[in-house]
Amino acid sequence: MLAEERSVVSACPYLAVALESGTTVAHPPTLATAWRPTTVVIGFASQPAAALPAPIQELLPLFDMIADTTLPAHVLDRALNNIGAQPMASAALVQLLRQGDTLSVEQALQMESLTYSTLQHGTEFEAWLSQQGPKDSALKIGLSANTIDTHNAKQPVVLCNRDDAQRLRVTLNRPAKHNAFSAAMRDELHTALLLAEADTSIEEVVLAGNGRSFCAGGDLDEFGLARDAAQAHLTRTTRSPALLIHSIRHRVSAQLHGACIGAGIEMTAFAAHVVATSEAFFALPEVGFGLVPGAGGTVSVPRRIGRHRAAALALSGQRIDAPTALAWGLIDAIA
Repeated sequence: MLAEERSVVSACPYLAVALESGTTVAHPPTLATAWRPTTVVIGFASQPAAALPAPIQELLPLFDMIADTTLPAHVLDRALNNIGAQPMASAALVQLLRQGDTLSVEQALQMESLTYSTLQHGTEFEAWLSQQGPKDSALKIGLSANTIDTHNAKQPVVLCNRDDAQRLRVTLNRPAKHNAFSAAMRDELHTALLLAEADTSIEEVVLAGNGRSFCAGGDLDEFGLARDAAQAHLTRTTRSPALLIHSIRHRVSAQLHGACIGAGIEMTAFAAHVVATSEAFFALPEVGFGLVPGAGGTVSVPRRIGRHRAAALALSGQRIDAPTALAWGLIDAIA
């Protein structure tokens, strides 16, 4: 019963646990009730977690997020705000992250898709959707863009160019929309990656984006259009660029710049080598919509930066810059 009381469905959006004496906690649980409850578990420390005593460090896997002195205050504040506003999506996110280490990449992507489809029909996403005005993805993340996509509709939204016999360059091609990730872009990218997977003479696949950004995330003009959860899940899993990038990851490099939001970093984090320009920035905003990352981010990102940092990034929705992404291991180099 204690576990049920400390649950998101019982109006307990998170548990705050002191990792050292003198730390104030909002909900002081016992260790037993902190283990895998259906809510977010946050460990608070007034020093870096790496400096905590060894017995406490052994308990860190019990926690979903670590609020220590290495976590920027604005990230923690925004994460707590999002957890309070979107408790169901927040709890679903950490449950996915907890399972990630025990599942294969394909199994974890299946779980992510099922969770995403469920939340698409949840009250939190419906409430967020009802409050939206213009849906332009670039405007939502604070980028300048035309409200009408002036890109020639006859142009493919993904370009493929075989530079030589061994290299395939795959370029996202909706520059007027900061390469917002639409269903059409997903399908064309999937087709291009299928070619690369089948043709083993292609030794390198380079992912890039035209325009000012690599990818501004999911096309918000299409949010809320999928009303059949089962069909959406099956479509997402049978046309998964993330899974294909993972399957050929040792041959894939990503060249990122500008906004790398949502899908823009979720898919590319599977690549063996990710390079970003110095002005690139990264964010996972989906929890703020009442969703979870749906383009592979609950699988790829924690495998690069660890579960605690992945939770902080996704729960807060806050941007991190290229130097931070490099320090965390989200990217491999700044060019």
